[in-house]
Amino acid sequence: MYLIGQLAKLCNVSSDTLRFYEKNGLIEPAGRSDSGYRLYSEGNLSRVKFILRAKAIGLSLGEICELLDIRLEASQHSCAEVKAITQAKLNEVDSKIAELQRIRGALKKINDACCGHRNDDASHCSILGALNDSDDMTNPAVTPEPCSSGQCHCDH
Repeated sequence: MYLIGQLAKLCNVSSDTLRFYEKNGLIEPAGRSDSGYRLYSEGNLSRVKFILRAKAIGLSLGEICELLDIRLEASQHSCAEVKAITQAKLNEVDSKIAELQRIRGALKKINDACCGHRNDDASHCSILGALNDSDDMTNPAVTPEPCSSGQCHCDH
C-alpha cells in the first residue's frame, strides 16, 4: 500500500493531480490508514499509469473515464466500443490538423507578402491591409507581391 505522496512519486505526478483524479472519479483509494491517510494499492498504481498513458495520447478525462469503465468489465464490452472512442478522437485530431494547416497557409501567405523592414512604418503594411480588407474572416485577402526594395509598398 502507498500513501498519496508515494504513489505520486512513483507516477511522477503531484499529490494534487491524484486528488484531482479522485475528485473526478478516475481513482479511488484502496482504503485508509489507522490515522486516516489515503492508502493506494498496486491496482491504483496501474490505473494511474493507464490514465497518464491515455492522457499522453490526447484523450480527455471523459474519454479516459469511459475506457476505465470498459477496462473494469472488459469481458462485457467489445473491442469495437474501445475503437469507437479512439476513432472519434482520431477524427477530432485530423479535423484540428486540417484547421491548423488552413491557418498556417493563411498566415504564411500574409507573412510572405510583407517586406518586414524595421525602418519602414506600418502605414502601408500588407499584413495590416490584408486583415483590414478581408470580408472572409477565415481567409485574409492577400494579393500583393512580396517586397523587394528597401521601401515597403506591399499594399500599393
